[in-house]
Amino acid sequence: MQQPDSLRVAVLLTAVVAFGPISTDLYLPSLPGIARHFSTDAAAAQATLSVFLAGFAGGQIVYGPLSDRFGRRPVLVIGISLYLAASMACAIAESIEALTISRFFQAMGACSGVVLARAIVRDLYAPERAGTVLAYMGSAMAVAPMIGPVIGGQLEINFGWRANFVVLMGFAAAILLAVIGILDETNRRPDPDALKPRRILGNFVEMLTNLRFVGCLAAATFCYSGLFAFISASSFVLIDVVDLTPDVFGLCFAVVVVGYMFGAMSAGRLIQRLGLDRVMLWGGVLTAVGGPAMLVLAILSKAEISAIELVVPMMAYAAGVGLVMPATTAAAIGPYPEKAGAASSVLGFIQMCLAAAVGATVAHILDGTAQPMATAIAICGVGTLASILLLRRNRAAAIE
Repeated sequence: MQQPDSLRVAVLLTAVVAFGPISTDLYLPSLPGIARHFSTDAAAAQATLSVFLAGFAGGQIVYGPLSDRFGRRPVLVIGISLYLAASMACAIAESIEALTISRFFQAMGACSGVVLARAIVRDLYAPERAGTVLAYMGSAMAVAPMIGPVIGGQLEINFGWRANFVVLMGFAAAILLAVIGILDETNRRPDPDALKPRRILGNFVEMLTNLRFVGCLAAATFCYSGLFAFISASSFVLIDVVDLTPDVFGLCFAVVVVGYMFGAMSAGRLIQRLGLDRVMLWGGVLTAVGGPAMLVLAILSKAEISAIELVVPMMAYAAGVGLVMPATTAAAIGPYPEKAGAASSVLGFIQMCLAAAVGATVAHILDGTAQPMATAIAICGVGTLASILLLRRNRAAAIE
């Protein structure tokens, strides 16, 4: 039986969740080299990232019900094995089309980590404790966006773009061995009907008609969408508009990640003391302050906005995300211990799809100023707080 307080299990789950960010951030510096290698344009190279996001979103809807039926451990082993095989296919791809297809299957394997890690945490912990564990996992996982591009840049310079995928193969192999050797099965009540279409549809309908689940889902989706808008557009704004060099942009991005880490670490300490709802509220306030503050500064400064005027509000927003995400995830999945996999799938699928849509929209409406990006972040920040306030109001009404 898995020990709930096992540090090695927490570290392993953090590494499993990191499959997503490390798979995108590590190879970002290699995108121009990939385009040159295959004699294609930047859009075709960028498609390897977009396809990854599509696979990462779509795959999440599959793993939850599978793990509710067959258990977390065997499904996670299958997901990581798929990731390992697809990473090998990426490393030996002989055309941009082959690389793009391989990236899709790599994402299908990678998303097993985030879905099943959330379900495993819910298997092992009560909701309040689960929120604390998810918060600490989130703060540790934030290291990947900070160091990924730095390592990837060195790999590109010294060994070429294929080296990124060789490193990812090694990472996957190590995690696969660790899962097999360390992780016990945590789903103590497998559902033999979990894969029946009627049961799957019934579970999803039950969750999406539960006001608390929908409120947590809305708050998580809004705050993550604002963060993703920054990820999608910040390089264009800070490099092309603010005129930063790529290395300085990387430092600015790292500062924002520090804000997220601060929020997630604070959530880990505060959830047990204050409860999930109050930590959500504090995080919502930060997003609703940071996003609109950036928009006001963008409107006042127009094309002359400085990096500080963008990074400082975004750092506050990211700290809010660090508070909101673990609290909303724990609160959403908490009421469904017997179908935590399905709940995790619904949460991740909708959140990722809408965030990707927001990021793509912002990227297409950039106009040479910071305003499109800032507008999206402001709307998402206010939407996060509004969702949390409605959630608290509905809960108070239900109690009365």
